[in-house]
Amino acid sequence: MTIIYVIITAIISIPIGIGIDRTLLKKTLKIKEEESVDKSQLIIKQANLAADEVKQKAEGVLKEAESNKKDKILEAKEHFLKLKADFEDEANRKKNQIISNEQKIKQREQNVAKLMEQNKRKNGELDKIKESLMEQTEVIAEKRKEADKMLQSQVEQLEKIAGLTAEEAREQLMEALKSEAQSRASSQIRDILEEAKLTATKDAKKVVIETIQRTATEHAIENCVSIFHIDSDDIKGKIIGREGRNIRTLESATGVEIIVDDTPEAIIISGFDPVRREVARLSLQRLVQDGRIHPARIEEIVAKTTKNIEEEIIEIGERTVIDLGIHGLHPELIKLVGRMRFRSSYGQNLLQHSREVAKIASTMCAELGLNAKLAKRAGLLHDIGKVYPDESEIPHAILGMELAKKYKEHPEVCNAIGAHHDEIEMTSLISPIIQASDAISGSRPGARREVMESYIKRLKELESLALSFDGVNKCYAIQAGRELRVIVDAESVNDERASILSYDISQKIEKDMQYPGQIKITVIREMRAVSYAK
Repeated sequence: MTIIYVIITAIISIPIGIGIDRTLLKKTLKIKEEESVDKSQLIIKQANLAADEVKQKAEGVLKEAESNKKDKILEAKEHFLKLKADFEDEANRKKNQIISNEQKIKQREQNVAKLMEQNKRKNGELDKIKESLMEQTEVIAEKRKEADKMLQSQVEQLEKIAGLTAEEAREQLMEALKSEAQSRASSQIRDILEEAKLTATKDAKKVVIETIQRTATEHAIENCVSIFHIDSDDIKGKIIGREGRNIRTLESATGVEIIVDDTPEAIIISGFDPVRREVARLSLQRLVQDGRIHPARIEEIVAKTTKNIEEEIIEIGERTVIDLGIHGLHPELIKLVGRMRFRSSYGQNLLQHSREVAKIASTMCAELGLNAKLAKRAGLLHDIGKVYPDESEIPHAILGMELAKKYKEHPEVCNAIGAHHDEIEMTSLISPIIQASDAISGSRPGARREVMESYIKRLKELESLALSFDGVNKCYAIQAGRELRVIVDAESVNDERASILSYDISQKIEKDMQYPGQIKITVIREMRAVSYAK
């Protein structure tokens, strides 16, 4: 029974379950259908919105394109109108120019026609004048023939009366006139010579004295030292450096002697070459101001100072020629003039001497009526051979003349330079004036001192002698010539060779030179190793 009951229950429940499933399925399908409809409506709405947006954008693009099109059309029209206006203006301008040219051509044609008429009229007048002149020429020729006949007849009558021919009479007259002229000329020459003898010496002395009085210059002063003033004696220790390395470097780089003693607030720079002393002084000044004093810095400052001195030489030369009113001087000659500032001759500053000679010669030429400008130019340049940087065996006057010729100076200036010590013959009046001016400047009281020149010459000979040896880079005479410091190339001269070199130099000095006392020869060989960290 139970089984039957279960079977019946199952049979009854199956249709019921199927019905319930169908009902649930219908509800589910209905819900999904409604959801699908909602989704489709939403998609349709979104599609419509997107379509509207696209449509709006398309309409905006169309409107913008239409606006751009109108703007471009307007721009094109404006450009066309502008080009048209420019073309019309250019056409009108050319038209007006053509009209103006036609009017000018017509005016010129009228002027040419008038000139042709005038020429035609003048040609007619000239033809008439020519005919008149030919008639007058014929009349004059006839009258000349008559005059010649009359003159010939008169000469024949005179010859008969005098008993002489015309040629004999002419010769006698010329002899008489010649003897009379010679007599008068010799008398006048004698009078002129006597007057010149009486007045020449007086006038010459007057010109020279007035010239010297009008050219007042300072006296020469012998000076082989420069004083460098310092604010405190504490700086002396920095300048000396550890174990004296700073002062040794400075002396080696500049070629002077640095004397650091008990003199308060002062360091003495000693050396015969004023250029080296000035380089040392300026270098010390810069080092003290900078505060960094060591060998590398010293060499750097000395190199910069040497360059500045070269620039100063050019500036001195330019200022000198401007002060003297000399124009058109070659730059190389200006540089040589500037070098005179650091050169002395017998204790007399060479630039001051040359300026003095230029002024004296200019004044004398002005008094004598000669070219004062050329004299001033020759006076300034007469000693440029002394400051030529390259060594030469040629006398300084001849060397200066060759330099002047090289740089296209006037021939009279060149001759005055070359002849002021009588090396060549004088060919102009300026040359003896330059020679006299040079003598006046050099022989006036206080101008020169022989001792200074011989002293400097001896020191230069010492340096030149040491430089003649192989391997010597630099050489400086210090201690008033009692010590010679020789700096050699460390790569070409070893320690043994340095000792031999010192002995050889001493032997050559003993053999070739005359000097008081003894000379100490110090050969310095320095090896440096330099590298860079990157």
